[in-house]
Amino acid sequence: MNEQIDLKIGVIGLGSMGLGVAQSLLRNGFDTTGFDISPESLAKFAEHGGIPAASPAEAAAGADIVITVVVNGEQTEAVLFADGGAARHMAKGGIILSLATMAPPMAERLAEKAEALGLQYIDAPISGGAHRAAAGELTIMGSGKSEAFSKVKPVFDAIAAKVYELGTKPGIGSSFKIVNQLLAGVHIAAACEAITFAKALGLDIRKVYEVISASAGNSWMFENRVPHILDGNYQPHSAVDIFNKDLGIVSDLGRGMKFPLPISSAALQMFIMTSAAGMGRDDDASVARLIASITGIQLPEAPEA
Repeated sequence: MNEQIDLKIGVIGLGSMGLGVAQSLLRNGFDTTGFDISPESLAKFAEHGGIPAASPAEAAAGADIVITVVVNGEQTEAVLFADGGAARHMAKGGIILSLATMAPPMAERLAEKAEALGLQYIDAPISGGAHRAAAGELTIMGSGKSEAFSKVKPVFDAIAAKVYELGTKPGIGSSFKIVNQLLAGVHIAAACEAITFAKALGLDIRKVYEVISASAGNSWMFENRVPHILDGNYQPHSAVDIFNKDLGIVSDLGRGMKFPLPISSAALQMFIMTSAAGMGRDDDASVARLIASITGIQLPEAPEA
């Protein structure tokens, strides 16, 4: 562990991604206080040496930087600006790092609220998954003032392998992330469709995974998600309902722009159906289970403990 760094950090949201971010900060010597509504998440955070807080305000008390790692823009707004929120309790001139995926106009609005309180705001959605979060190897798609980026560089160095500074206006980072989520959602749905189609053809789907992973049809999502299906393990690394939200944002933006999005719209419907079938909180590879249930094929099941 590095020597303690003279920056006080508050992390709000200690789910699979937020806990990984907090672990990376603690491992790199940051004084880190965290809050989550889940007692189990707070306990895990404490096990890694973090200081649990009873509220967003307590997590942010005197913090130079507050990092929000919650589900969406609405939750980000609530933990920052609602009664008992973090923003009014930060150190003067503090910086908010908003890591959640949200619609670009929401990021712009939150930045305006932060600036009205004398705070700086970086729109910094992340990609990489829980394992990369814990390893400090996230990709950050950030936008905000260069001065703020300079101040948070030690934090970015601790939590990310790649940091893209994409512009000075909050909302640009969120726009990049929404493009990423369009592709990610489509690729997951396509991977689930392909592997279940292979099963319906009577193929050994473990061998299909091996061959396709080394062929032109491969994608990062195929390579990452299909093992969940092969192992029958749908514990959520990223849940189905995350893509209901994110592809929903894509759809809303496209409708407002009168921009056609037929492929991502089809993928969104697959995630909606999977959620409606009771798998919204399960791993997003559960789209394969939906297809299997419709077509009557048998996918691998997790071995009994």
